[in-house]
Amino acid sequence: MKLKNLAIVSLFLLFFSGCIVFSFYPLYTEKDLFANELLTGEWIDKDSAIWKFEHSYNGKKTPENINRTAYYLTLKEKGQAGFSKASLLVHPVKLGGHYFLDFYLEEYFDDDNLSLFDFHVLPVHTFAKLELVKDSMYIHWFDQDWLKDLIKENRIRIHHEDNGNHILLTAKPQELQKFVIKYVNSAEAFEDGLDAALRKTGK
Repeated sequence: MKLKNLAIVSLFLLFFSGCIVFSFYPLYTEKDLFANELLTGEWIDKDSAIWKFEHSYNGKKTPENINRTAYYLTLKEKGQAGFSKASLLVHPVKLGGHYFLDFYLEEYFDDDNLSLFDFHVLPVHTFAKLELVKDSMYIHWFDQDWLKDLIKENRIRIHHEDNGNHILLTAKPQELQKFVIKYVNSAEAFEDGLDAALRKTGK
């Protein structure tokens, strides 16, 4: 499934589609996290959507509670007045000399306007390869169709559940890390996957 250069709608809908690899567990453990400013700021994609990465907080939003290992990602489409209320929690991880991002749909529900749809949402993790080149950022999600083929052809053994429509990885972080390191340089792993090319605003 070819979906290139995400707009704001597709970014959040991707968590309910079959285009990327879903995981019950995160790609990281606490010991894998590190303080960084890799993503901080606003970035723009080719559709002029703004991606804003801000550090999360441990508790109240005070300077001493800043969590510099994680970010909240919100988006603003071209012509939109403000940033989205929904946000993704993003953790950068460095494994085998490569950067990866773990995305988690933490802030989704609108308590004032809950619907039946909301009660059928189960947040999951997704992960992507991250490339940083000067003032540009390239994010490449692993493709679920590629993973399905690997599993169907018995070319990979990884803990998972398959309901016929979607595959959910149930492997724990250590196993997931071996998986992404093994396939980080595989063109097939990302060929038909979701990706985004961003540049720092003001650059």
